[in-house]
Amino acid sequence: MGKVTVDQETTVAPIVMIGEKAGSCWGADIMDTEKNFKRGVKCIQSRHGRTLEFPNIVLTLEGYSARVIRELYTHIGGAPTRLQSSTRYINYNDFDFILPPKIAQNITAQNIYHTTMQTIAHALVQLDELGIPREDSANLLPLGMTTKVEFKCNLRELIQIFNQRLCTRAYWEFRQLMTDIKNALIEYGQAYWNYLPGAINEWELIAKNLFVPKCEADGVCYEEFCCGRAPKADKKEFN
Repeated sequence: MGKVTVDQETTVAPIVMIGEKAGSCWGADIMDTEKNFKRGVKCIQSRHGRTLEFPNIVLTLEGYSARVIRELYTHIGGAPTRLQSSTRYINYNDFDFILPPKIAQNITAQNIYHTTMQTIAHALVQLDELGIPREDSANLLPLGMTTKVEFKCNLRELIQIFNQRLCTRAYWEFRQLMTDIKNALIEYGQAYWNYLPGAINEWELIAKNLFVPKCEADGVCYEEFCCGRAPKADKKEFN
C-alpha cells in the first residue's frame, strides 16, 4: 500500500507544547516539562481547541491514489497546505496504480482493470511519440494512479480529519491512509522517546484518545445510515 514519512519539522512533544503555550498566557511556570504536560492534557480534556493549533505535522504521502488525495484536499481550509507531484512535467508513461480490494478478489474484474490501465499507458506513449505535450496527454491519467504529496497541517485539523475519515462510511483507501498516518506518528514519537527512558510517547497517547471516528469522540452517530458502532443521535429539527 502507500507510505507515510513524518518530517523532522513535526512537533515531537505535542502535549507539552500545548501546555507550554497555554501556560505562557496564564502566567504559569513553563520551564517545568511535567507541569506543561499536565496543563496540556487539561486543555485537551476541556476541548480548548485553539491550543491544538500549535503542534505542527509535516508528512510525505506516497503510493496513494490521486483519488484519495483529491478527497484529502476537501479538508483544506486556510491553514493546511500541500504540494503534489506534477502531471505536467513528470513522465507517467509507466505509472503505478492502486488495486481496490473488491477488484483484487475477482479475477475477471482484475483482468479488466489491469487491461484498462495498460491501454492508458500505451496511449500515453503514442501521444508522446506524436509530440503531444505532457500537460495535454496527462488528461488520460486515471484517479487510481498513485501520486506523491507533501502535506502540512496542525493537530486540530488532523484530529478533525481522523474523526470524519475513520467512519465506516468513509472511502476505504482514506481509512487506510489515516491508519497509516496514525501508525507513522506513533513510530515517530517512539523513536524520540527511546532516548528518554520512562518518558511518554505523546503521539501514541493522542492517537489512542483523539485519532478516532466521530462516533467514538461524541458517543453517538450522526450519519443517516448508521453502522451500529454507536447509538444514533436524535437530530435537532430545522424550523
